[in-house]
Amino acid sequence: MKRLFVFVPAILLIFFLINSFVLKEKEAGEKTTEGSKLCKGTRLCDKPSIDSVRVATVDKSKPAQANIVFKSMDGGQTWQDISEGLPEPVIDDYGVGRNVFFADDTGLYLSAGNGIYHNKPNSKTPFWKKEIFPDEHSSIAPGKAGIFAYNYWGSGIFQKTNGTGVWSPVFTNFQEKRVLSVFETAGGTIFIGSDRGLFKSTNSGKSWKQLHAAGWGKMVESNGVLLATSQGGILRSTDDGESWALVISEGGVGIDVASIQGGFAAITYSTVSKTRRIRASYDGGKTWQAIDAGLQAHGFIDPILPPVNANLPAQGFSDSTWHPKDTTILPVPAYITTIIQVGENFFSGHSDGIYRSSDKGKTWKLLLPSVKGKMFKLSVSGNVIYAIQMESHC
Repeated sequence: MKRLFVFVPAILLIFFLINSFVLKEKEAGEKTTEGSKLCKGTRLCDKPSIDSVRVATVDKSKPAQANIVFKSMDGGQTWQDISEGLPEPVIDDYGVGRNVFFADDTGLYLSAGNGIYHNKPNSKTPFWKKEIFPDEHSSIAPGKAGIFAYNYWGSGIFQKTNGTGVWSPVFTNFQEKRVLSVFETAGGTIFIGSDRGLFKSTNSGKSWKQLHAAGWGKMVESNGVLLATSQGGILRSTDDGESWALVISEGGVGIDVASIQGGFAAITYSTVSKTRRIRASYDGGKTWQAIDAGLQAHGFIDPILPPVNANLPAQGFSDSTWHPKDTTILPVPAYITTIIQVGENFFSGHSDGIYRSSDKGKTWKLLLPSVKGKMFKLSVSGNVIYAIQMESHC
């Protein structure tokens, strides 16, 4: 009997302990479930789900695209930021080495991703019309029948017929894959610049003739004269591109060339002065005069890194002699990017901003400063100036 009294309390004690353990496990389970719901509902988990990561990366307070494209309709007196409505980023590295925009009488065209964005010159608001590419052809150029689209990686050249949304492959028999530029003259001659030089067609691309082997860039035409930038400077042709003569050569490359009232303007790099120079010609590109005297004072910007002093031992050099720290900081050349003329005024895109000259280049006034580390390139549609701000590069 005494054994029974001892055994029963022992059983009750074991049952009580087991029951307490189950209740704690259930309570802990409920807390875990509640915690999971909290994690899922409020994204407070230590290890968020994929959905929570996506939510966290969305910043609804982020401002609209800005400081990319500016427009002036009053000769540079005022500038309107028309960047709203463009994708982000607009251009990878803002189009280094690519022809990502141009302006003609119908406005500005800018390529980004698989689309072309068009802004009309008389548009009062930042409105962009998007047209879809058949592929990511990141470079564009104007053509008589419609816009050309192409890229450097050999996926062909396409053209969109004016007044339609149809893109069609053109010049399919052109053998060179790496296309750098496409230009069509007023007479319908097609020029294509590639790694192997300049090619010409006078029969709408049915056949091609190689003209020049040097590196090729931008081309313009005025009164039967062709000018083009090249690795050696500025080239000139008066026979529809059959032969070319170097008319500006200072040891560096040609940067830009543009048609102006009564002639041409060009930017080249001088290996002597270590600067970019602007010149104008009023006799069809035969002779040139400097128009950048007032702009050369703005030829340097703050350096990013100090240079290595060649007079001091190299880092790691074993030398017991104490040397003072070299604090010499040399200036870094600024970049003149583009030159255009509107009315009687010249405008220059620059790594400092946008400059205007009202006295044929004797003096220049800064109109719109650039963001540090960026520069402006300019294009013109009638009397409307477009300025595209991009990453500064040589």
